[in-house]
Amino acid sequence: MITVYLVRHGQTFFNYFHKIQGRCDSPLTPLGIAQAEATRDYLKEKHVHFDYAFSSSSERASDTLKIITEHKMPFKRDKGLKEFAFGRYEAHDESLNPKPPYNDFFKQFGGESQVEVEERMDKTIRRLLKDIPNGKNVLIVSHGGALMNFLRKALNSLHPLGKLHYHNCGIVVLNYDGKNFTLKSVANPADDVSDSYNDNL
Repeated sequence: MITVYLVRHGQTFFNYFHKIQGRCDSPLTPLGIAQAEATRDYLKEKHVHFDYAFSSSSERASDTLKIITEHKMPFKRDKGLKEFAFGRYEAHDESLNPKPPYNDFFKQFGGESQVEVEERMDKTIRRLLKDIPNGKNVLIVSHGGALMNFLRKALNSLHPLGKLHYHNCGIVVLNYDGKNFTLKSVANPADDVSDSYNDNL
């Protein structure tokens, strides 16, 4: 059995200004950095040691991973872990987003369909885990939309986290037996980080 820790990146400037952020990137805010530090501290308190680490090729994800691992662990970036592609909706105000499920909505604007994101994420994560021995802990840092779509497919559920949301630096822990994923736990250790970190923005 492999234990997989799926972590969403910390808050970014696009998150702060409520901009649609998929394939386009923006850096972590001071709060986003503090959220990643809180997640690092939470995992240390739980005595979690990672044997392998992967991130989306987006800077906001790889920077979050580096903070969590204290810049001490080699990791691989993979484009297959990138966020939902929103096409021409990228960088526009979040108020323009339709209510989920998105289905094929963004295809007409040059983006991805929901099924395409599910399939991409599932294929990528299974490929990354393929040769990892049992008993290992794996850290994967990606994006809220991409991770939620993966969980819908992997756990065969429209609402894989129930009423919980995938907050910035939220952690979803899965067990993987080489074929099936099962949900082990959900934590949002960064929720208590004060918004005051962004006072100077």
